[in-house]
Amino acid sequence: MNKRFQDKVAVITGAAQGIGRGVALRMAAEGGRLVLVDRSELVHELQGELAGVEVLTLTADLEQSADCARVMTAAVERFGRLDILVNNVGGTIWAKPFEHYKESEIEAEVRRSLFPTLWCCHAALPYMLAQGAGAIVNVSSIATRGVNRVPYGAAKGGVNALTACLALETAERGIRVNATAPGGTEAPPRRIPRNSAEQSAQEKVWYQQIVDQTIQSSLMKRYGTIDEQVGAILFLASDEASYITGVTLPVGGGDLG
Repeated sequence: MNKRFQDKVAVITGAAQGIGRGVALRMAAEGGRLVLVDRSELVHELQGELAGVEVLTLTADLEQSADCARVMTAAVERFGRLDILVNNVGGTIWAKPFEHYKESEIEAEVRRSLFPTLWCCHAALPYMLAQGAGAIVNVSSIATRGVNRVPYGAAKGGVNALTACLALETAERGIRVNATAPGGTEAPPRRIPRNSAEQSAQEKVWYQQIVDQTIQSSLMKRYGTIDEQVGAILFLASDEASYITGVTLPVGGGDLG
């Protein structure tokens, strides 16, 4: 196993499940010193899975600026620096044609899938600028061109714009800012679902339209794996990508989003 992250201090958000958990496990295996953050207490289970790794697990509501600031402060207090930030919080809460969204649901989708990335970048940046070095990887989505997820797609479009603009502002000061845009990804059932309400028959039809469109838009005609998403994120976070910034990399089997 490579040791691309030997002694690097990384904050990984949304680390309790799915892609975030995969990033945490792989980065730990490659020598990283980790701050793993999630709103769920499940994140603390990673302490047991990562025996022998320097790891701090924290619960936080990253939709709130104050919680993001608290996380970055805790990371630097524990490890003395902050080298990498992987912003993985986000995800579709509802899936339906735009006209069926309530005002409160639109606002909730944007809060979930844009503000954690925005606030965490804002909170981490002073530490990285003081060091003169840092790498940020934002997890966006190819759903910026997709059906039945307009508010989510709009939020992830904001993540793409944030990535490009922040890279432009900080490149000459030693900070790299990139994003991946995952396509459909096979993952175990979420232990804590984003939307706990049982889907109606109509909602199941709308969700299947997302699945069908995602597969059809992929040149490979399939969903990806968590490992395939993790690989792209770790590459952009590593020094192997030292001459790459301001890029949103689609990881969707040829679907460019």
